[in-house]
Amino acid sequence: MKKYILLIAMVPLLFSCGTGGDRGELVGAKGKRWHPEKPYGMSLISGGAFIMGKSDDDFAAVNDAPTKTVTVRSFYMDETEITNAEYRQFVEWVKDSTIRTKLAILADELGETPGGDGGIGDYAFKDADTEDMTPYEQYMYDNYYGTGDTGFEGRKLNKDVDIIWDTAEYPDEYYVEVMDSMYIPVEEAYNGQRTIDVDKLEFRYTYLDIGEAAKKSKGSRKDHIKTETVKIYPDTTVWIKDFAYSYNEPMHNDYFWHEAYGEYPVVGVTWMQAKAFCEWRTINKNAYQKFKKRQFVSRFRLPGEAEWEFAARGGLESGDYPWGGPYAKNDRGCFLANFKPLRGDYGADQALYTVEADAYEPNDYNLYNMAGNVSEWVASSYDPNSYEYMSTINPNVNDKDNRRKVIRGGSWKDVAYFLQVSSRDYEYQDSARSYIGFRTVQDFMGVDQKVNLNKSPN
Repeated sequence: MKKYILLIAMVPLLFSCGTGGDRGELVGAKGKRWHPEKPYGMSLISGGAFIMGKSDDDFAAVNDAPTKTVTVRSFYMDETEITNAEYRQFVEWVKDSTIRTKLAILADELGETPGGDGGIGDYAFKDADTEDMTPYEQYMYDNYYGTGDTGFEGRKLNKDVDIIWDTAEYPDEYYVEVMDSMYIPVEEAYNGQRTIDVDKLEFRYTYLDIGEAAKKSKGSRKDHIKTETVKIYPDTTVWIKDFAYSYNEPMHNDYFWHEAYGEYPVVGVTWMQAKAFCEWRTINKNAYQKFKKRQFVSRFRLPGEAEWEFAARGGLESGDYPWGGPYAKNDRGCFLANFKPLRGDYGADQALYTVEADAYEPNDYNLYNMAGNVSEWVASSYDPNSYEYMSTINPNVNDKDNRRKVIRGGSWKDVAYFLQVSSRDYEYQDSARSYIGFRTVQDFMGVDQKVNLNKSPN
């Protein structure tokens, strides 16, 4: 009888486990508290509908931008074009990771482990010493690490030790061997200057091709995981190649690396390099989020063509330029953007080449240089007929087999027609130019801002 009473007493306890304070009601599973954060250097573009395309006669007779009403969702956009200083942060990160990986691999081959003796062992993979692993780390090490193409996937680099750059302080001959491999050969150096071999700076990333996976119902998830390896250093020779019979060596020599041009827009980057930058920026930010035990942010990416035009218009309907128009000068006769205003006279707007990324007045969305300075890569492929068949909600036509990618906004070497918010142009995705840069966007997560403003308080 006592056993029967005890069993009855335990039943309520069994049913109450895990219910918390919901009293058996449907309250929804609770995740981590979400704190919306405006990304640094970005403005929120509240989504909405607008008339995309040429609002006036297409005097150039290109006929690739007929008017069409479309709607885009809310997103964040960089207030300026990505600058040399910002892109150099990407290059420095890749350089640091490349050197640390080479040091760790050689240390692994030599059987060296972190010992604090100042040798190459200090740069060994963190899992080289297996004594302090957690059960999870030990399981991953035993079952997954080193199973990829290189044999070193998933292994953590030791970033607690600084890279030594002074040749007089190199710790041992193995360190010298790795560092020597990162520089151009001695026979290619001149005037006593030996620089990093930029061809060694490669960024490797993977992504899930959701569009392909959605079309194919069969097959494994891993069949749709793609890997890209991109050489990320800008092509500084574009200043020479883009202009025949022209002296632009100072721009080739100084524009990307010299601090005098740090706040100027980066150029000489291909569409593939711009995409790689977006992937790195996402990885870099989410590494910090993980360290702070916060939720991951939405990925950074290139804007779609409709997003770019919607943002460039700054809320103005049927305007020719981000400031409205129809002229490229204000009422005091000052040019409103950096472009080529007169035949052969590039400096009439007070700028021979590019200007600082935050020069001139921003549009009503606080975005600078959406017209002029440098043209900007967008995510869309160029098809002169794409407006005819693209969707009217978040339209974006990106055909991976079409290597022609849209550029928008016009540049310092273009005439005013290309500065118009509706003008379309293109370049091949593996081409770099002295007049093409980019800016990034990030999806806004949550209810559309305009919907919130229209809600009546309860």
